[in-house]
Amino acid sequence: MEKLKPRTLSGFMELLPAPQQQMERMMDILRRTYALYGFTPLDTPLIEASEVLLAKGGGDTEKQIYRFTKGDADLSLRFDLTVPLAKYVALHYNDLAFPFRRYQIGKVYRGERAQRGRFREFYQADIDVIGDGKLDIVNEAEIPAIIYRTFTALGLRRFQIRVNNRKILNGFYAMMGLTEKSGDIMRTVDKLDKIGPEKVAACLRDDCGLTDDQAAEILRFIAITGDNAAVLAALRSYAGRNDTFDQGLAELETVVRHLGAFGVPEANFAVDLTIARGLDYYTGTVYETTLLDHPEIGSVCSGGRYDNLAEYYTDKQLPGVGISIGLTRLFYVLGEQNMLNDQLPTAPADVLVLPMTDDLSAAVALATALRDAGIRTQLYTEAKKFKAKMSYADKLAIPYVVFLGEDEIAAGTVTCKDMTSGEQTTLPFADTLSRIREGLRQREMGTVIREN
Repeated sequence: MEKLKPRTLSGFMELLPAPQQQMERMMDILRRTYALYGFTPLDTPLIEASEVLLAKGGGDTEKQIYRFTKGDADLSLRFDLTVPLAKYVALHYNDLAFPFRRYQIGKVYRGERAQRGRFREFYQADIDVIGDGKLDIVNEAEIPAIIYRTFTALGLRRFQIRVNNRKILNGFYAMMGLTEKSGDIMRTVDKLDKIGPEKVAACLRDDCGLTDDQAAEILRFIAITGDNAAVLAALRSYAGRNDTFDQGLAELETVVRHLGAFGVPEANFAVDLTIARGLDYYTGTVYETTLLDHPEIGSVCSGGRYDNLAEYYTDKQLPGVGISIGLTRLFYVLGEQNMLNDQLPTAPADVLVLPMTDDLSAAVALATALRDAGIRTQLYTEAKKFKAKMSYADKLAIPYVVFLGEDEIAAGTVTCKDMTSGEQTTLPFADTLSRIREGLRQREMGTVIREN
C-alpha cells in the first residue's frame, strides 16, 4: 500500500517539543498574571451553532468562518473568543456574579489567506470584565496595569500601551458635522501607522467624501502629541462644545489619573488620538500595545470598552471592557526576531533515572521519591546501550541523569550527573535532591522573552 505523505495544513502551527514548552511557559505566565487580578478561567466550545456565531457577523466574518453541517445541524468553528463569551454570559446570567471577570486562552479559526505571521488556527488570550447594567470606569483604568504586568512578566520592558477614547473621537466628528461618516473615518484613521498621513488624507477625501479642509483638520487633531499631561491639556481646549466629547475626555482623564497607583510607569503608557480600533462595537476606552523596538510587528495586545456585549442574545444591558493577545502570532514573531529565551529549560523532565541493575525495585522507588519531592522524573527502562541512553537524555536536554547500581544501593547513595557541566557526584539521596533543586532554581532564572 502506498504511504500517504504526512503534512500540516497551510496556516496551522505545529510545534516541536522544545518550542511547545516555550509556548506553554507563556501561557502559564498569562494564567498566573490574570489570576492575580481576580479573573476566573473559562473554556467555551470550539463548535457553536452558526446562528449564534453569526448573530452580529455577516460580511467578512461569514466569508472567513469555517462552517459545516452534521445531519440537520448548521455548525461553525469559533472565530474569536468574544462572541462565545457573549453567549455564555447571556445563557448563564442568573448563575454569575457581576462584575464577571474571566480569562480564556483558546484556539480560534479563520478561513482567511494564510501568510507570514497570520494563521488560520491560532491561540487568543482574552480577558474581559462584564458589568450588569453599569461598569465603573476604574475597570478601564485597571486594564493597562494588567497589560503592563503581563508583558513585564514575560520579559519585555520596551513596550508602550497606547490609549484613546472613542467618545472623544465621536464627539470631535460631531463638532465637524461628520457623525454619519464617523465610523468610516475612524477605520481610515486606524490605518495611519500602515499607510502614512498623506494616504490617509487621500482616503478621507476619496473614500469618505471629505473636503480638503475637513481631512486636514482631522489630521491636525490626531497629530496632537506630547506627554500625557500635554495631550490632555490640548484636548481641554475643545471642551464645552459637545457632551460626548466632554464625557470621553473625563473618562480618559480618570484612566490616566489612576495609572500611577496601578503601577504603570508613564514610559509604558501614552494617550494617542490615532488609536480608534476598527471594530464598531467599541464605545469608550480603546487600547493598543506595541513593541518600541519592533514597530513592524504592529499591535500585540488590543481591545477596549463596549456597552452591550450580548445584545443579540438578551435584552439585559451587559457593558464590558476587555483585551486580546494573538498569542500564536506573537509567539511566531518573537521567534522570528530571536527574542525567545532558549536558555530556559525545555525538557519534559528534570531527571532521567537510569537503572543499572536487573532488579528495578530500587530505581522505581527512587523515581517515586523524586516525584514526591516535586521533581519531574522519567524512568528509562529500555534495553539500549549506555551510550544510547545518554544520547536520549542529551537530545531531550534533560539536565540531570541519575544512576543507580549495586554499589549505590548498598551504600544508600545516588550518582548524579549534571548534563550541562559534566560534573558527577555520588551522594545520599537528600544531598542529591538539594543539588538538583538548586541547579533547577538557577536554570529557571530569566524570562521567557529576552529583549534584543
